[in-house]
Amino acid sequence: MSMKFRRIAIVLALAAPLGISARPPEAQRCEPSYGPELEGFEYPYPVKRFDFESQRGAMQMAYLDVAADKPNGRTVVLLHGKNFCAGTWAQTIAALARAGYRVVAPDQIGFCKSTKPARYQYSFRQLASNTKALLASIGADRVTLVGHSTGGMLAVRYALMFPQQVEQLALVNPIGLEDWQAKGVPAPSVDQWFQREMGVTAQRIRAYEQATYYAGEWRAEFDAPVQMLAGMYRGPGREAVAWNSALLYDMIFTQPVVYELDQLRMPTLLVIGQRDTTAIGKELAPPQVASRLGDYRQLGRLAAGRIPHATLVEFPNAGHAPQIQDPEAFCQALLNGLDEQNRRRQPSG
Repeated sequence: MSMKFRRIAIVLALAAPLGISARPPEAQRCEPSYGPELEGFEYPYPVKRFDFESQRGAMQMAYLDVAADKPNGRTVVLLHGKNFCAGTWAQTIAALARAGYRVVAPDQIGFCKSTKPARYQYSFRQLASNTKALLASIGADRVTLVGHSTGGMLAVRYALMFPQQVEQLALVNPIGLEDWQAKGVPAPSVDQWFQREMGVTAQRIRAYEQATYYAGEWRAEFDAPVQMLAGMYRGPGREAVAWNSALLYDMIFTQPVVYELDQLRMPTLLVIGQRDTTAIGKELAPPQVASRLGDYRQLGRLAAGRIPHATLVEFPNAGHAPQIQDPEAFCQALLNGLDEQNRRRQPSG
């Protein structure tokens, strides 16, 4: 708590469009339907597959592996959030590749284009082990991790489990910075999560994200990831998608990382959109509890105070996904942060 951290404030500019196409107004009445592994939805880069066995089942992780324009010898791994996929990192991937980084962006098991197992005991330790196996298979053993939202929780767990493999860490509006259950949010059962997920629609996702992610604002480019996610709930694998989502929500709710932030030893960039109000299960909590949850102005600064080698970058006007609200400003902040952290790691003389 006593460790000092650098704090940088960035004012959000006008947003550029997301790398995947948002729907034009005339197409909004024709909502797409996708398979349980996002069949029918194209990513902006070629999708590769990693086959492995886990928990007595055959698994397949989809991932993007994008070469650098002029390689600097370093690899960045992008870990997506709960309502996002590898494909939603499009503009971040492009910026990193131009800057010389090899970029790997996996879809975790249970998400997007990866396997949706009928039975799986989800944990961040398991997802971290899966990711390490993928990276080992493609020769990316020492990496910089960038994790957004739930991907931030996974990045922290990976960094704690495999510290020698992590050069740098960047956390973008990570969740798990507070223990929702300890603060008074009732813990749903997996069956309750499942029933909730069976009611997912694009309208519900959009309303949630507008209120929670974007502080009441909405622009056309925000709708692309909404339709990507909602399309799986309209498709033939709806129940498998909902069941895996329920298991994943249980994992997220019961495995906060806030208690272990002080154990991180690598340079850590913490990028916080301060208008974010995300808190899993907040809608289930009594009003007096809900009103105290998801305060990212406070959570970001508290987390930066707990992480020994933290640089805090604040976006005062951004919500949960600054990489989507303003990809140009976000990518510049990310690249500047990675370069600065790398300089601080180099021995003097």
